[in-house]
Amino acid sequence: MKRWNILLINGPNLQLLGRREPEIYGRVTLAEIVENVRREAAGLNADIADFQTNWEGAMVDRIGAAMDDGTDGIIINPAAFTHTSVAVRDALAAVKIPAVEVHLSRVDAREPFRQVRLTTPVCIGVIAGFGAYGYQLALRALIEHLEPSQISGGSRAERSEI
Repeated sequence: MKRWNILLINGPNLQLLGRREPEIYGRVTLAEIVENVRREAAGLNADIADFQTNWEGAMVDRIGAAMDDGTDGIIINPAAFTHTSVAVRDALAAVKIPAVEVHLSRVDAREPFRQVRLTTPVCIGVIAGFGAYGYQLALRALIEHLEPSQISGGSRAERSEI
C-alpha cells in the first residue's frame, strides 16, 4: 500500500484560530487542527506537511512547489483567498494535484461576498460547516479519492460538495 504525501495549506488569519471570532470559527487552534489531522493521517497511511500563510504569493509558491516535492493531494483552507484570488485558483488548476477545499463555517450561509468562491471549481470537493472536524473529513475524502478501496472499499466519489 502506498504511503500518501498530503499537503495541508491554511490561509490568512487562520493562525488566530481559537481566539478569532470563536462564535464563527470555534475555539480549536490551528496547531490543534494540524495535530488532529496528523493523528488521523497516521491511521490512513499518510504523512502531512503543513503550511500557513497570510500572503497570497507565498500560497501560490507553495502550491506550485507541490508539483515537484512528491505531494499526492492537497487539503486547503484558502480562507479569504477563496473569494478573491484568481492566482490561488490558477495555481491549484496548474498543478493538477487533487485538492479538497475545507472551511470551518458554512460560507454559503454567510455574507454575500463569501458566495463567490473562485477556488472551489478546481477542487475535487468541499467540506464546509463542520468546524475543525472538517479537516479530518477532508483528509478521509482525499484519501478515498486517491485510493478508493483504502477507506470504504467503494468506487471513487464524483466531484461534489459535502
